[in-house]
Amino acid sequence: MTADFPASVDVDYADGEGEDPDDYPSLRHKIEKAVDVTRSGLETYENPAVMWTGGKDSTLTLYFINQVAEEFGYEKPTAVFIDHFQHFDSITDFVERWADEWGIEVVYARNEDAGEYVAEHGLEPGDDIPVAELSEQNQHHVREILEYEEETFPFLLDTYVGNHLLKTVALNNALEEYDIDGVISGVRWDEQEARADETFFSPRHDPDIYPPHDRIQPILQFAEADVWAAFWNHVVPDTVEAFPDDGYVPQADDDLPEGVSSEDVPISPKYFAGFRSLGSEVSTEKTTEEPAWLQNLEGTTERAGRAQDKEDLMERLRDLGYM
Repeated sequence: MTADFPASVDVDYADGEGEDPDDYPSLRHKIEKAVDVTRSGLETYENPAVMWTGGKDSTLTLYFINQVAEEFGYEKPTAVFIDHFQHFDSITDFVERWADEWGIEVVYARNEDAGEYVAEHGLEPGDDIPVAELSEQNQHHVREILEYEEETFPFLLDTYVGNHLLKTVALNNALEEYDIDGVISGVRWDEQEARADETFFSPRHDPDIYPPHDRIQPILQFAEADVWAAFWNHVVPDTVEAFPDDGYVPQADDDLPEGVSSEDVPISPKYFAGFRSLGSEVSTEKTTEEPAWLQNLEGTTERAGRAQDKEDLMERLRDLGYM
């Protein structure tokens, strides 16, 4: 891929400009738009891939991809899972289980250089990594791109340097390795202020920052409550044969229909346990014991359980290629 990447695709980069979830007044309107954007993405790009974290948003996005690919005969794109070495084990187990169920190929994007240093020295989250011990590529990102001047940085995902090296650099290397030209992601307008101005097709064409590609974002128009409504009215009934199709909403993991366990449902067990937004194991906390969909979605902040130093830097991180 080259710097003239925009000439190779024909999409409306202004689609969604100035809009918010209220411009799509019903769940049906939101789903119709998601299907339309997903179909355009699968038709337009030569080698699209979907970012899958195991969280609710990327899993909903993957559901739309499955539905569109099966209905219209498209090849299912590869799923890219960024392995930042600090995941909940249950999330990786969830991804592998549903990748097999849905016939999705998963590739793991890792910053192997940083990961090898951590493994060789037995580091735990929060331990320091010397910048001088990293590869030339990683040192370039730390010193020249991030303009970070300290001699060490903490092995933590939700920090400026840690997030960039463990997630963004890993992603960019995967885009280049697999020649991916369209990244389908599950970001939403209402999730984080830095994402509020995104459009359904968003260009990332500066070759000095990332391998040129487009972001394809089918669920921008979903509010958090809409995501859960889509799961209980569509995703779960369409996936689990024994689940009622009348919008039944369980009150706990032991409140599922007879013959259905939480493992049968394509929703991470962390949401049943009270987590509302999933990040690294060491920097994400549950906000209550209630399942995520029963919490006060309107009156509280969705990402309150996430490390706030990264949240405060979100706009700068996104400029550098973060999702």
